[in-house]
Amino acid sequence: MDQSGDFNVVKLGEMAFIHLYIRCLYTLLICTVFDCTLSANTEIKVNPPQDFEIVDPGYLGYLYLQWQPPLFLDNFKECTIEYELKYRSIDSEKWKTIITKNLHYKDGFDLNKVIEAKIHTLLPEQCTNGSEVRSSWSEATYWIPPQAFTVHSLGNLETKIQDMDCIYYNWQYLLCSWKPGVGVHFDTNYNLFYWYEGLNYALQCSDYIKANGKNIGCRFPYLESSDYKDFYICVNGSSESKPIRSSYFIFQLQNIVKPLPPDYLSLTVKNSDKINLKWSMPGEPIPAKCLIYEVEFTEDDTTWVTTTFENEMYIIRQLNESQQVCFRLRSKVNIYCSDDGIWSEWSDEQCWKGDMWKKTLLYFIIPFAFVSLFILLIAFLLMYKQKALLKMLFDSKKEVFSQQEIHC
Repeated sequence: MDQSGDFNVVKLGEMAFIHLYIRCLYTLLICTVFDCTLSANTEIKVNPPQDFEIVDPGYLGYLYLQWQPPLFLDNFKECTIEYELKYRSIDSEKWKTIITKNLHYKDGFDLNKVIEAKIHTLLPEQCTNGSEVRSSWSEATYWIPPQAFTVHSLGNLETKIQDMDCIYYNWQYLLCSWKPGVGVHFDTNYNLFYWYEGLNYALQCSDYIKANGKNIGCRFPYLESSDYKDFYICVNGSSESKPIRSSYFIFQLQNIVKPLPPDYLSLTVKNSDKINLKWSMPGEPIPAKCLIYEVEFTEDDTTWVTTTFENEMYIIRQLNESQQVCFRLRSKVNIYCSDDGIWSEWSDEQCWKGDMWKKTLLYFIIPFAFVSLFILLIAFLLMYKQKALLKMLFDSKKEVFSQQEIHC
């Protein structure tokens, strides 16, 4: 190979190197001018939380969802890691979503249904140059019992109690009642357990309502600080012939309050057409501001119903000639103190009966006057006849006396 050939090879290599150097410099300059960011953030990945599980502490439906931080977080020590948690009952289409920085979450669930949950890790934007990064999902499910759903493990659906009914009477006394399952053996009996936040553990009913020696309800003791909290109930059963399926219930006591009916009703008619209705409640513990009233008002044969938040109202008479006006009412806890409520029984009816003097005149004075006039007339006739008879006797005696004088 000659000298000129060697020279040409060296020149081509240098030119290629210079050209590559210029391209890199040009790219760096463009990124500097336009604040260009490399797409390295798209390569940032984070693992899902570890050991995600649903734990039952024995509170009849109040479950713990808990997990551990993901692996390999050393590169994100300066970042605040968040978690997106989703959960639902398996037959529900909607997920409940929670964003949290904690490693646990607690909530109430209907244990009659399968519960499913999933969670993933979130890296905030400040840790990834402006783009949020999410891990894959970590999933968990929970149901009772932890084995597969089989008739042997759960008991037939028909063995569950029926028609569970719980009422919190006058915001003081809770009473629940139920009916036995269908086709259960005569030796079947049911037991009730309950829990709400503030109790250390689930309690069994201490005062059962019985029929033929079997438990059909429960009278609860005083439930301290139980309002505006989820109240969990489990009613399970036992039988030597076959398994009995458990039933689970969740409610809040203020939503099942049934007040006592109002009392001390007063009805007053003023100015012939204005009616004043007043009443009072038997007393505590339900605050007056927590009650709404339904008033049934009857004027002769016309009846209508209205509602009010006050314990007094004025009504204009629709019929000025009405002879009878009556009203009665009932109450329940209003929307300002509960999500729902149960109407009380109807109060005794209070009535006003027309103008009493007219009725008295119509039904008593006029007949009495007729009777009195008739008696006076009879008395006058009797007196008249008596007077005539006396006069006749007097005249006959006078005539006899005159004849005796003439004879002498």
